[in-house]
Amino acid sequence: MKSVTSKNSKRKAGILNGFLDGIEKVGNKLPHPITLFVIFSLAIIVISEIAHRAGLSVEFQMIDRATLESKMTTIKAVSLMNAEGIRFMFSTAVNNFTSFAPLGTVLVAMIGVGVAEGTGLISALLRKLVISTPKRLITAVVVFAGIMSNIASDAGYVVLVPLGAIVFLSFGRHPLAGLAAAFAGVSGGFSANLLIGTVDPLLGGISTEAAKIWNPQYMVDPTANWYFMVVSTVIITAIGTWVTEKIIEPRLGEYKGKQNEKVDDLTTEEKKGLRLALISMILFVIIMALLVVPSNGILRNVETGKIIGHSPFMAGLVPIIMLFFLIPGIAYGIGAKTIKNDKDVAKIMSKSLGTMGGYLVLAFVAAQFVKYFSYTNLGTILAVKGAEFLKATGMTGFPLILGFIIVSGFINLFIGSASAKWAIMAPVFVPMLMALGYSPEFTQAAYRIGDSTTNIITPLMPYFAVIVAFAQKYDEDTGIGTLISMMLPYSMAFILAWTILLLIWYVFNLPIGPEAFIHYIQ
Repeated sequence: MKSVTSKNSKRKAGILNGFLDGIEKVGNKLPHPITLFVIFSLAIIVISEIAHRAGLSVEFQMIDRATLESKMTTIKAVSLMNAEGIRFMFSTAVNNFTSFAPLGTVLVAMIGVGVAEGTGLISALLRKLVISTPKRLITAVVVFAGIMSNIASDAGYVVLVPLGAIVFLSFGRHPLAGLAAAFAGVSGGFSANLLIGTVDPLLGGISTEAAKIWNPQYMVDPTANWYFMVVSTVIITAIGTWVTEKIIEPRLGEYKGKQNEKVDDLTTEEKKGLRLALISMILFVIIMALLVVPSNGILRNVETGKIIGHSPFMAGLVPIIMLFFLIPGIAYGIGAKTIKNDKDVAKIMSKSLGTMGGYLVLAFVAAQFVKYFSYTNLGTILAVKGAEFLKATGMTGFPLILGFIIVSGFINLFIGSASAKWAIMAPVFVPMLMALGYSPEFTQAAYRIGDSTTNIITPLMPYFAVIVAFAQKYDEDTGIGTLISMMLPYSMAFILAWTILLLIWYVFNLPIGPEAFIHYIQ
């Protein structure tokens, strides 16, 4: 059975496959992200010496944050190849790593998420969601569940994508359409969610590091894009449903394969586990509410009484996320009998963090790159020069943001890791756009649109080959080109709809998160 049913579709898919085959060949020649950061760090060292010898500097007007008076400031390039620079690199290497904002946030959050995933809670919740849904709503629910699953990192790829195919097949629909809908939600809708997940403090931490190049006191909270994410969830769910039912399923036609599967209902132990998890989650939420809701709540800002902003609640959001998953995860494990004692919990935690070795190495080299960029003043100089160039060309306002989204999506075709790309791009674009009057939170939101929408069409995405393998279970002729041609309509529709949504946000100057606004006031 062929996924492409018409000559015209085959011709278009052939052109697309040829184009993407070239991208794949080029992409496969790129070094590992860790190696890339090493190369970039070495490049910063050399460039800083060249810039220093050339006497590169910028003079610009800024407001003194102590006196609120406007004054001219001169910034010069600082070399890393002189004696002082070499001492800096050696003496700060460990501190650069341990103080790297994304490091602790991800590791702490993964403790809780790892337990919820390891005990089977996340898998059971996803299965419960799809098997309890009416047929007419199943497409929307599969896409929505995919979007929501990204709060648990990679769980959606290994659980929901194959489950989407099974669910559609059990309803007599084409399994590849279900697989595509789930994949579109999990990966294409990666930056939409109703909840704050592990990626939010991660990107917020990188944005904070980048913003400090321009404003050393600036902080980007994990909730920076929350309002925009919530509305995006509704939009992406609707668009994903429409593309599946109006484009993908008609194109695939009737399924005539041999597979005949159904979703198994939850076992008695799993149902008991879910009940205990729900009870424990409710109790946890009540306790947190008691600490936050009262006007004298312990986790409110002691001086201002505020919840959002600089408060113990916001500062402790990462461990709160950890406990939100950890407590129900343990409760589920006890009820479902997937854990028997504290040793089992410890093993699951260790296993979860044991998979983070690659991330730790990446964080180490990325931290050095970020600090080198800041120390040499190259980020500030580039931001000022970039702002001057953009102002000279007249390219400001939303056309500038549109270009940034396209650039982010293009780079994502070659570097799949959201944090790896943002660690490279943020030190350049965040301060540059701050100089033009756009907040780091808004820049981060624009980046996330480009980063999410091309995940599903690049063979370099780590799970892409896995998705192809899932699809081959239902159609052995499925290959990379087939999957790309199937996912391309989602990618195009998502980036168009998401950009329009951001434009609406921009035109009406809406807050993109709690105390997070589009414009940066210096």
